[in-house]
Amino acid sequence: MRKRIFSFLFIVLLTAQTAFAQSGGIKLPPYKKAKLKNGLTIILMEQHEVPLVSFSVLVKAGATADAAGKEGTAAMVAGLLRKGTKTRTGDQISNDLDFTGAQLGFGDGADFTTGRAEFVKKDLAKGLDIFADCLLAPMFPADEFIKLQKQTLDGLKAAKDQAQGVIGEYYNAYLFGSAHPYGRNATEASAAALTRDDVAKFYETYYTPSNTILSVVGDFATAEMEKLLEAKFGAWPAKNAPTVNVPDAAAFTGKKLLLIDKPDSTQTYYRIGNLGVARTNKDRIQINVINTLFGGRFTSMLNDALRVSSGLTYGANSFFDQRKARGSFAIATYTRNETTEKAIDLTLKILDQLHAEGISEKDLQSGKNYLKGQFPPTIETNDQLAAQLASFEFYGLDASDLNDFAQTVDAMTLADAQRIIKTYFPKENLVFVLIGKASEIETAVKKYAPKLEKKAITDAGY
Repeated sequence: MRKRIFSFLFIVLLTAQTAFAQSGGIKLPPYKKAKLKNGLTIILMEQHEVPLVSFSVLVKAGATADAAGKEGTAAMVAGLLRKGTKTRTGDQISNDLDFTGAQLGFGDGADFTTGRAEFVKKDLAKGLDIFADCLLAPMFPADEFIKLQKQTLDGLKAAKDQAQGVIGEYYNAYLFGSAHPYGRNATEASAAALTRDDVAKFYETYYTPSNTILSVVGDFATAEMEKLLEAKFGAWPAKNAPTVNVPDAAAFTGKKLLLIDKPDSTQTYYRIGNLGVARTNKDRIQINVINTLFGGRFTSMLNDALRVSSGLTYGANSFFDQRKARGSFAIATYTRNETTEKAIDLTLKILDQLHAEGISEKDLQSGKNYLKGQFPPTIETNDQLAAQLASFEFYGLDASDLNDFAQTVDAMTLADAQRIIKTYFPKENLVFVLIGKASEIETAVKKYAPKLEKKAITDAGY
């Protein structure tokens, strides 16, 4: 049954992509937004192509809501939501989901915590009952808490064995600083300090109807779904949650470099960048066009220079981590110890080239076409649409963010491109973070910043 459903979804995707190419865009289907009496925001979109119903829940509290010294609390809450409720054990939840072939999971992010569930229409009542039970009545069993805490500690201890797995944490910590919410990461110390009471308190504080968005996309009638959600979630006690304020950090001026010494490393992993943009930045789509050309695809300037032409790495890219407040911009790659200086020099040369030469009309059109071609697969399924709708609501966006996408891309000019490069792609003000064998690379990399800061990868935290 599910094979037939996904085959049909594939056909729908191809049709959507063709329609996008022919019409120049995709319009978001109509949907209804409402609030239950307790403050829960619900968003409902009917999609009758396949007999599936997808739910996306967003709680406005993620890692940035963690108390200082208790980093990792939001992740622990998300990891325990389906591990036992007042009426079901974790094993019962898993068995019930397996029996129906349903999907249900929760995960934390920086700005919020999300959950997703998907059920075949005929199993909707049973599936929704399980989903609501996990969200509204988790018990955070002590044995499950201890088990997850141990798994988290083991994962944190092992993470630093692989530089590529932790360089993002080091980069954000160095870029934002420990005083900013985006600069704080879960560590062995913070994970070990957590208690079950911390988890329960976080849940009681932030998991409230008015702090939650629930979007539903699929094969249902809107009026009936609204009644069903009222029946399942209407009794959730109304309660205000603290607002998690995340201010914009100040972009760094000048150059600074952090070298994390990993004595057994045969390669240097590095990130170079500065502050980026928020998810709601007015130029976000045009930024994505330029980043596509600079480091966002296989044929980008960075990957062509560092991988294809020189063979200095197996891959190089750049990205903007768009969050509620300004996230990071980073160029990311790795190279052999002995080619570290050469690779960084070439990286900076390509960045200078972007500013000095800009892009051609041909390149701009190529970037536009690529971005539009990659767009339809991001909204091909019910669960992707549900997640998009919840995200729109969280960021204060609406359907125009999707509906005007192609038009905004097509309207971009070379003058726009030059403005975007100058405004958002840092050239003189750069933050460098490297993980590598200091005894082999320290002397060479000192030239990139007035002062080199150094720590050992075995040091606690980031």
